[in-house]
Amino acid sequence: MSKIKGIYAASLSILDNNLALNVDKTIKHAENLIDLGCHGVAIFGSTGQAQLISVSEKIQFINKLVKSKYQDRYIIGTGLNSLSETVNLMKISTSLNFKEFLIMPPAYYKYGDEEVINYYSKIVEQINDCKIILYNFEKLCGYKFSIECVEKLVKKFPNQIVGVKDSSYNLFEQLKIKNFSVLPGSESKLLKSLKLGCSGIITATCNVTAPLARQVYDDYKKGKDSIINEKLCAVRKVFEQFNLISALHTLLSQKDSAYNNVLPTLSLLSENNKKKLFEELDKLDFNINNLNTA
Repeated sequence: MSKIKGIYAASLSILDNNLALNVDKTIKHAENLIDLGCHGVAIFGSTGQAQLISVSEKIQFINKLVKSKYQDRYIIGTGLNSLSETVNLMKISTSLNFKEFLIMPPAYYKYGDEEVINYYSKIVEQINDCKIILYNFEKLCGYKFSIECVEKLVKKFPNQIVGVKDSSYNLFEQLKIKNFSVLPGSESKLLKSLKLGCSGIITATCNVTAPLARQVYDDYKKGKDSIINEKLCAVRKVFEQFNLISALHTLLSQKDSAYNNVLPTLSLLSENNKKKLFEELDKLDFNINNLNTA
């Protein structure tokens, strides 16, 4: 079984002025990210406003995504608070030959490792033909995976639990499982994690840093010293001063108004923060003029 590896963007979702998901533009955005260097794209992750977009819109989107020229390079985010909705979305996806899924545990209620293992067990019992990337992001769901929990899940479901996106950063330095993908959620962890044996990254800011991140990845794989990793990390640090979704949409909207719309309670950056974002990116000689948009 091949590992999921490389540079993955957690793709943005593009909305119409009535705040409905614009399926065609969202697919075009994802395809552009692959054209710019991403090995693949994670759809409906946190960056894609996944918890704010309706299930019916996601189903409509997946039915259209199957026609994408990069159909085999998408990871579908299906982690919802409702187990039945998660399973249903996966059933529809697998029927269209999407097999790779990014799944965060449910939010709101407090629980521990035993409950998390039970949750993923119920998913796999119903959807056996799948590859699941665990989504470790305590800040959003209130739970942080332990190494022991991940190891137990992989032992129980070695063919289905195939990786983890580590956005809490408590796993990528120590988790060592054969043929298992460990993918930190930040470009600032990319080079260090590759040296530790990790598989790549899944990150929000690859919506604008894809060419830089791919160059760092390729340089490492070729045994070359990376001359742009410092710039890549500096760009990520600028974005981390703001809500990432707000900052990404604000920046990209300067080139294409399709990025102006976000779902409540998200918003674009204030004028002061927008000015700060642009000024700090200019200092790094970073601009989006060469990026394709939706």
